[in-house]
Amino acid sequence: MKEIIFSFGTRPEAIKMVPVIKVFKKDKTNYNTIVIVTGQHREMLDRVLSTFDIKPDYDLDLMTTDQSLGKLTSKILMELDNIFTELKPDLIFAQGDTITTFATSLASFYQKIPLGHIEAGLRTNNIYSPFPEELNRRITSLIATYHFAPTKEARENLLREGVKKEKIFITGNTGIDTFLSVSDKLDNQSINEKFEDKFQNKYGIKLKYNNMILVTGHRRESFGQGLKNICEAIKLIAKNNNEIQIVYPVHLNPNVKETVFSIIKNINNVYLIEPQDYESFVFLIKKAYFLLTDSGGIQEEAPAIGKPVLIMRENTERPEGILAGTTKLVGTDKNKIINMVQELLTNDTKYKEMSKAINPYGDGTASEKIFNYINSIL
Repeated sequence: MKEIIFSFGTRPEAIKMVPVIKVFKKDKTNYNTIVIVTGQHREMLDRVLSTFDIKPDYDLDLMTTDQSLGKLTSKILMELDNIFTELKPDLIFAQGDTITTFATSLASFYQKIPLGHIEAGLRTNNIYSPFPEELNRRITSLIATYHFAPTKEARENLLREGVKKEKIFITGNTGIDTFLSVSDKLDNQSINEKFEDKFQNKYGIKLKYNNMILVTGHRRESFGQGLKNICEAIKLIAKNNNEIQIVYPVHLNPNVKETVFSIIKNINNVYLIEPQDYESFVFLIKKAYFLLTDSGGIQEEAPAIGKPVLIMRENTERPEGILAGTTKLVGTDKNKIINMVQELLTNDTKYKEMSKAINPYGDGTASEKIFNYINSIL
């Protein structure tokens, strides 16, 4: 029996690891599947694990308030080094571009254990944007044995960096696997009505009747003036468009929360709510007219069901969506955000162009492709 470790720490990682974990856990004859979480996102991570009934074998619970990147990295690395030394697994999976991903890859390298990198090959080619994620990805690519790229463009990035073509496998993104399965579940009328009632009763959000813009904003490189610009834009958009609702699940990071609530408050058509469990958040995406975000995963998920996305970042490691026409880069310039939002609200042709573009990030079978490949070589 082969021993496989999945190591992750944040909510987005969990969402994208869940379908791969589940497919390996089904095969109890050939694989002992071990789940390690670092707790890099504590509360938001726990919600995802609970939703999908994933019970970690090791919970390191390493996150503390305002912890520096250096301290967090060193703590994760030390803990994982101890576990990997003890278990000596046959393969370790890491996902994406987080500090947990970087530390996992380094710990696997020190123990000379093969590493599978899920969502490999995304690049902005600016090591400070997104920060620190771009460098985390690049270092993981230097170490990984197997590279599971979501798109042809990601594969080309890896080839340019010298990764051998036989070690790169285009799978689509595993996050789409999770997203589509939950989205299909929410199409049930009674479940849909339950969520509509929840948001109206708890927050006063009337999703049955009004156009809604869904907002997320939390990235480290936006802290400070960038996030302030985003909030000022949202404030003016809300005041100039009384007929719409703006829903913003606010990240728990104090750097985000304090800025958002200091600028956007007491506006009748803006709803600042706590982060939602994954099913509730997918429901909001389905109900949104379009999305304003600096998230990576949302750039992939929302277009899968025809929702345009305006990306509030200076660059993106997911250019495929821009090329396909499903997403548009607007940065953190207040006026540019406002102008693009108004265009989508008033220009039906532009809206239809973005909503009907083909999503380039996969068809919901990425996890099976990863499993089938690993099963063929181990």
